[in-house]
Amino acid sequence: MRQLKTYTSLWAMQPHDQTGIKLPYEQVCEMVADAGYDGMAIDLGAGDVAQAYEVQPIMERHGLTPLIVAFPKTVESLRETLTMARDFGSPFVDVIGQVMPLSVDGMIPVIRQWMDMADEVGMPIQFESHRNCITNDLYSTLCLLDAIPEMRMCADLSHYVVDREFWYPLSERDMGLISRILQRSDSFQGRVASRQQVQLQLDFPQHQKWVELFKGWWREGLESWCARNDEGDCIFLCELGPPEYAMTDAQGREMSNRWEEALQIRAWVQDMWKDIAESQN
Repeated sequence: MRQLKTYTSLWAMQPHDQTGIKLPYEQVCEMVADAGYDGMAIDLGAGDVAQAYEVQPIMERHGLTPLIVAFPKTVESLRETLTMARDFGSPFVDVIGQVMPLSVDGMIPVIRQWMDMADEVGMPIQFESHRNCITNDLYSTLCLLDAIPEMRMCADLSHYVVDREFWYPLSERDMGLISRILQRSDSFQGRVASRQQVQLQLDFPQHQKWVELFKGWWREGLESWCARNDEGDCIFLCELGPPEYAMTDAQGREMSNRWEEALQIRAWVQDMWKDIAESQN
């Protein structure tokens, strides 16, 4: 049986909206669980291992599954994170690798070492499409996918829209390149970007063309995942970051309510999942 599992991020909940108030972990977990999320990502770039161990038992009490997001700065440093994630019951480790050789030929052995390490520990990994990491550039990442058929992705396409400064509307060629990422992705992240901004407000009229673009990509990703998987959990992470990801006004106040926006993205994705399931019956 296939299931859609929706997550939010602990990073996105600190703070969760434009009040700027950082809630205690107990209240965060209660809020996330009551909203119906299946789990919460623990980002080791925004936090650290001590935070992960502090919040994990609170999440467990509220029935939330942790998803570990790792930023390994050396090849070997990923091993300890993989072990922790296995002990926590994380479905996989989302790797944003800080080991960044200049050439694709230099990147290939790094990716393979991390994949071998994941097999040894018994914890699946996915490589997130993300800036300032080994998958920083769309073109080199596509070369990696060609060179390493077993390499699986976590698609956060907001980074590639900014990194490549895609003109709107995107060309057929550029849309095809993004499709190649989606075809190798086993999970997806929810954030809408433009060629200038990594995180847009969902209801501003000037942003609607980008909102529709990302909704189309999310649906394509879900359809691709379903075509490749007869069973299992498809994980979608609503990850709307606080400032300075979130744009602010002259007083430093956020220009939208990220908590409500994340719920809106989740509702869109849940409707897409339902439509896909009905179309296959």
